[in-house]
Amino acid sequence: MKKLLVFLILILTVASFAIKAPTHRSLRAEAMGNAHVALVDDKEAIYFNYAGLNQINRLGNYEERPEQGYYPRNLGDMRLNLGGAGPFETYFSTYNVAKDVQKIYSRASKVAADSGLKESNVLLDSLSAHPELIHKMNGYDHKYLSMKIKMDAEMAFHNFGGAIWVDGNVAPYMDAGLIVPQIVVDTFYVDGVAQVGTAYGFTDEFAAGIGIKFAKRHKVESVQITMVNYDNIQDTLEDRYHDVADELFDFSSMSFALDLGVLYQVAREVRLGLSVRDIYFKELAGDKITPNITAGINYSPRFFNKNTGFGRKFNIAFDYADAINGQNNYKFLSHINFGMEIEQTLLAWPGYNNAIRFLALRLSGGFKGGYPAAGFGLEVLRLVTVEFATWAEELGYYTGQDEERIYMGQLSIGF
Repeated sequence: MKKLLVFLILILTVASFAIKAPTHRSLRAEAMGNAHVALVDDKEAIYFNYAGLNQINRLGNYEERPEQGYYPRNLGDMRLNLGGAGPFETYFSTYNVAKDVQKIYSRASKVAADSGLKESNVLLDSLSAHPELIHKMNGYDHKYLSMKIKMDAEMAFHNFGGAIWVDGNVAPYMDAGLIVPQIVVDTFYVDGVAQVGTAYGFTDEFAAGIGIKFAKRHKVESVQITMVNYDNIQDTLEDRYHDVADELFDFSSMSFALDLGVLYQVAREVRLGLSVRDIYFKELAGDKITPNITAGINYSPRFFNKNTGFGRKFNIAFDYADAINGQNNYKFLSHINFGMEIEQTLLAWPGYNNAIRFLALRLSGGFKGGYPAAGFGLEVLRLVTVEFATWAEELGYYTGQDEERIYMGQLSIGF
C-alpha cells in the first residue's frame, strides 16, 4: 500500500497535462493575475517579454536612465526554483477512504474464496454493513485531485537571459463507481523546455527582444485505478514511469519556437508591452500550438517607489492575454489579467541601496481570467526566496463555469 502511494505521487507530480503550449508558471506574475507583459523588470522577461531584459540594470540606474532612477534597481538574476501545488488535504482524505474500501474488498475476496460465493455479492454485503463508508465514497464522486510541479534554472542580466524548466500538471478525478470507487486519469503529458533570448534598446524609451525555445512533450496513455486492480497497478505505474524516463530524452521529437516582444516607455511612470510567443514551426507531440499574443500596460507611480536601502517597488499592470486563443468558448473576461504588487525591503544593508538587502517582503493581488489571484514572497539575503500564490484556471466549457483553484508554493535559491 505504501509503495503504491509513493508511485502515485511520483507519477502525478512528473506528469503534465497541457492543451496549449508548454507554460511556465511564475509565482510573482500569477500572484498579480499574470499581468506581466509590460512589467518584466527581472528574470520573468524570459517568459513574458524578452524586451524586458533591456530594463535589468537600467531601471533604478540614475546614470543610464535618470527618468527611471526612482525605481528599485536590479542587477541581474541567477536562480534555481522548485515549486509544487496540489489539494493535499483532499488527496490524503481520499487516500484514507480508498484504504478503508481496499480492506473491505480484501476481506470480501477471502470470504468469497473460502465460501464459494461471488465476490460482488460479498462486497455488496460488506458495504451494506458500513453505510458511513458509502456516504464518504459518494462525497468523492468526480472529485478532481489536480497536482502540479515546476523546476527551473534561470539566468538573466542586461540584454540577455535563458532558462531550462520542466512543468508538470495532471488532474485525475475520483469516481464513486457503481460498487467501488476508482481513479480516472486522462492522457499524461510531460513538458521540458530550454530557451534563450536577447534584447536591444534602440532608445531609452523603446526596446525589442527575441528568443528561441526548444520544447519536448511526451504523452502517456490514460490510467484507470479501481479497487479490483488495486493490488496489480504498481507494475503498470512502474512501466509508465520508465516510458516517460526513457523517452523524455528522445530529441528527434523536439520542436522549437520563436518568441518576440517590444516595450515602449510612454511616460516616466507608464510602460506598454506587446509579445508574440510560442510561434512553433512544427507540431509538438502531435499538437498544433496556437501562438500567444499578449498586450499590456504597467504603471509604476513615482510617489510609491523608492530606490534607497529600504527600497520599495509598486506596480499596477493590465494585460489582454492570449488574444487569438478561442479554446473552451472563451469569453472576453478570460483574456483579461489585472493585478498589483508592493515589495518592501524590511531590513537594509547599511551603506548600500536596494541591490543588496537582508530581508524583503512582496504582497500581490489581482484577477486572472475573471478569477481572483493573490500571493506573497519573502526574500532573505537575496539568496533564498519563499513564494506562495493562488489563482484559478477554467475547467469548464466557458468562462466562469467551473473554477479550478490552484495553491502553489515555491522555494528559490540564487541571487
